[in-house]
Amino acid sequence: MLQIRGLSVYYGSIVALQKVSLDVATQGITAIIGANGAGKSTLLKAISGLVKYECASLTFKGKPVPREAYAVVKMGIIHVPEGRQVFTNMSVEENLLMGAYCYRDNKLVQQQLERVYNIFPRLKERRKQFAGTLSGGEQQMLALGRGLMAAPQLLMLDEPSLGLAPNLVEMVFEVVQNIAESGVPILLVEQNAAQALTIAERAYVLENGRVVLEGNGRDLLNNPRVREAYLGIGAEG
Repeated sequence: MLQIRGLSVYYGSIVALQKVSLDVATQGITAIIGANGAGKSTLLKAISGLVKYECASLTFKGKPVPREAYAVVKMGIIHVPEGRQVFTNMSVEENLLMGAYCYRDNKLVQQQLERVYNIFPRLKERRKQFAGTLSGGEQQMLALGRGLMAAPQLLMLDEPSLGLAPNLVEMVFEVVQNIAESGVPILLVEQNAAQALTIAERAYVLENGRVVLEGNGRDLLNNPRVREAYLGIGAEG
């Protein structure tokens, strides 16, 4: 579905990404893992049109991906950023409706809203509440729900488990799996490498802006290099 060939990003003289190539399938979860500063978030921002990049080829369903963020969204590529970034002084429902701003079909918007409320009943209970008063876990639900409101053809998630308690991390990953199983392909950036590789059909390891390993998620989970560098398990552990 998404094909990237030779994508590079520079921040002045600093190389953030160097000739990255990867593929995202039409279904399931594709994960990107790596240490802080490896370029994971920068990659999603480049795809979304939020940072400038050089690229030999970046296509979605065989068509070139535009470089303007609004046009990327209209193409069906939806980015849920790191840190939730909800509109704190707007209600839960107003935040969700912002996710559907591209659509003028009220019936479609209401269908998407009911879908989100079915996935996240807690959001329905708090639909009139200011987003800024929600807990961290609830705000993450809201960020995911807002992304789903855009009826994504590809959903890109940046660190959805960041800063959450262990029980909420389990909940978030379960929801991510359910979204993928419902037919929405996911490109997942995640520092929780063990969880990400457990649910990913395919995964890539970024180091210093380069793809250094790729393969099936379970295979990488058992790779000695990955286990030692990202899972804290020795080569013989």
